[in-house]
Amino acid sequence: MSNGYNPYGPYAQQPPPPGTPPTGGAPRDLFPSLWQNDEDLSRATSSCLARVFLRMFIALLVTAAVSYGIYTYQGSFAGYNSIYDYTTGEVYSGLMVFLFSNIYFFYGLMIAQLLLVIVLAVRVMKMSSTASNIMFFIYAIMTGITLSVVFLAYTTGVIFQAFMVTAMTFGAMALYGTITRRDLTKIGSLCFMGLIGIIIASIINMFVGNDTLTMIINYIGVLIFVGLTAYDTQRIKRMLAGANSGNADSVIVAGRDEAIKRISVMGALMLYLDFINLFLKILAIMGRRR
Repeated sequence: MSNGYNPYGPYAQQPPPPGTPPTGGAPRDLFPSLWQNDEDLSRATSSCLARVFLRMFIALLVTAAVSYGIYTYQGSFAGYNSIYDYTTGEVYSGLMVFLFSNIYFFYGLMIAQLLLVIVLAVRVMKMSSTASNIMFFIYAIMTGITLSVVFLAYTTGVIFQAFMVTAMTFGAMALYGTITRRDLTKIGSLCFMGLIGIIIASIINMFVGNDTLTMIINYIGVLIFVGLTAYDTQRIKRMLAGANSGNADSVIVAGRDEAIKRISVMGALMLYLDFINLFLKILAIMGRRR
């Protein structure tokens, strides 16, 4: 018996015209753009990059201050007295002797650094900007402690020269990554694969101890971190654009200001690591060991 409904009648649902995009899933209005037009997004990107470089610069200052403070500290520490090196004329403080005489403490600190940076990289977009900032600067302090070892291996003049070369190189590549319209994704992928390669080569060289291989690793490392600097700078802009288009739900929920804060911490961490690693490679190439 018919109920009067005709599935082929004039009120039946008609198929959409050809080329109409599918309408399934959540409405886009549930995830509105954080910035309504390109001009607002451009201003937000400039603000985010300014915070990134400021935060990275402060973290580098913290790292440098901690390293130099350990090197120049006078007096004993935890029962360890200062040591005078007759070959170089340098006096190493009790604090430095404590740090590098306790091998388990030093390697434990390096492992803690690694775990902290992994947690920060994975969770930074989920945690509050205050928590991520605290973790970031704790990492900068820990890096300053471990990097104080460079004062044992290189003269202060060479360290300063390597720092200046690193700063100029980093600045040029960061500027390129900011202004270029070229997609640097392929370069970033190649650099990441190269990074894995030199890590493996470095581990092997720990047992081989080949000086030629060490120099090759250092030169390739410079090229890799130069490329990563430009790629990561562009990646920060892409992260902000992705958050604006709804590709990062945690950032969307956070709102505009929190999105900029979280992305700026992540960006500062990426560029900070690029700078530190680039500095160490350039220092190893330029350095005249004590």
